[in-house]
Amino acid sequence: MKKSLLLALTILAISTLNTKAQTDSAKTRQLVEAQNFLFNATNAMPMSSADINRIMSRLPGNTGSNINLSGSNYDLQITKDSVVAYLPYYGRAFTATLNPDDAGTKFKSKNFKYTSVKKKKNWIITIDPKDVKDSQRMTLYITENGYATLTVNNSNRQSISYNGTIAEIKPKK
Repeated sequence: MKKSLLLALTILAISTLNTKAQTDSAKTRQLVEAQNFLFNATNAMPMSSADINRIMSRLPGNTGSNINLSGSNYDLQITKDSVVAYLPYYGRAFTATLNPDDAGTKFKSKNFKYTSVKKKKNWIITIDPKDVKDSQRMTLYITENGYATLTVNNSNRQSISYNGTIAEIKPKK
């Protein structure tokens, strides 16, 4: 009896935590329609391969399929006139970089194509930077509650996805 009560309370607690919205739908709609928001990455999910899984399984607290980024400042900032990416990369690169600063998905773009499509309960946003060294496409799936998944397809690397949330861009002090 105690086990079933404990199990029921645990399920209730977890479902309560999952139903708490990150942002309300009106705020999410406002941010997306204004094209002025910040995607905060909380998890990275590299494309699965035996090599990546073997390396990532040696890191404490991570598996090859899901890397916890909580507590980091990895993000994608989107405004009407710029896209600024500061995201880590885990995966296989098809061409080597000689500059260690090029190691992640890090760029500032002023020349990009931005497409937003509203579905029933989410948005699909596609960003194609034109002034970035590597050809890449970023696709952002945003729910009404502000949860999002970002997929980055790069011509010189395996694809990678990130889970996270969107938020209002805070003015710099």
